[in-house]
Amino acid sequence: MDGTLFRTDLILERSLENTFDWLREQGQWTGRTPIDRYREIMGVPLPTVWETLLPEHTLDLREQVNAIFHERLIHNIQSGTGALYPNVEELFASLKAEGHTIYIASNGMAAYLSAIVEQYDLDRWVTETFSIEQIDSLDKGVLIGEIVKKYGITDGAVIGDRLSDIRAAKANGLTAVGCRFHFAQEAELAEADCVIEDLLDLQESLTSI
Repeated sequence: MDGTLFRTDLILERSLENTFDWLREQGQWTGRTPIDRYREIMGVPLPTVWETLLPEHTLDLREQVNAIFHERLIHNIQSGTGALYPNVEELFASLKAEGHTIYIASNGMAAYLSAIVEQYDLDRWVTETFSIEQIDSLDKGVLIGEIVKKYGITDGAVIGDRLSDIRAAKANGLTAVGCRFHFAQEAELAEADCVIEDLLDLQESLTSI
């Protein structure tokens, strides 16, 4: 979802700044908000985010921070601050018309994903949205495996901008398509079967593999 379908960059900095303002008010943070560090790890599950950004803080405080950040993200989505990447709707409509089934698998929390799906009416095309919260693992490969098992998928592709997406595809025998979007890193994209810079390039790229 993040960095592939939804432009998280439009709400990320504002939401993170709001969250670290709260930490400053509590006397738990000084200095600038670590937005650059977050961009480096974008795509990992939120518990890992807070372990990375707040390594010296208690688990209880990190859980409070996670709840506040999550609340701010959803508020910004519902207020229309975010946006889909160009051509998401066109791609989904085309894939659906051709008889393909679309699923969303994300390291994001369920309520956050639901807010995006509802804001942009993605259920018009998406069969089901899966959150990392639904499994007892932080491994996206396990999450993709659950989708494969539930729907009996034998052939398909995982499209994403981070290494977790690429490795999740390969762990389940699926094609890994990397997206060279905002949070992508070239070293990670190098492991993909193919790389696209526009979602409308997806179908052509898959037929060339």
